Amino acid sequence: QLRLVESGGGSVQSGGSLRLSCEASGFVLDYYTMGWIRQAPGKEREGISCISHIGSTTNYADSVKGRFTVSKDSAKKMVYLEMNNLKPEDTAVYYCAADFKSRGLCEPGLRPPGWDLYDHWGRGTQVTVSS
Repeated sequence: QLRLVESGGGSVQSGGSLRLSCEASGFVLDYYTMGWIRQAPGKEREGISCISHIGSTTNYADSVKGRFTVSKDSAKKMVYLEMNNLKPEDTAVYYCAADFKSRGLCEPGLRPPGWDLYDHWGRGTQVTVSS
């Protein structure tokens, strides 16, 4: 059974950093496109980052480009989101998501996929950034 569990959320001040982790189980990480999606209070879910199944491509939403970095360790079955220079508008629940590689959701030049394009999601981790 495919399972995604996020961790690493918390409360930080503006300008601070956090590293989110997504532990994957029940599937081979290299067969799946992985992504991060967030939902701020009262707002739509936003796809903010993705990494292709072999890790050769990473895409970012304009709102996080230059501040966030997605990576993965296939041997450990982990996906990470390094978040630097956090802003109050980054406050949201952050979700890890997965989709089988054949759909090519994270190809060069594409925007990060939104929630509905993935097949599997974690339960999320809360990130709160205070000014």
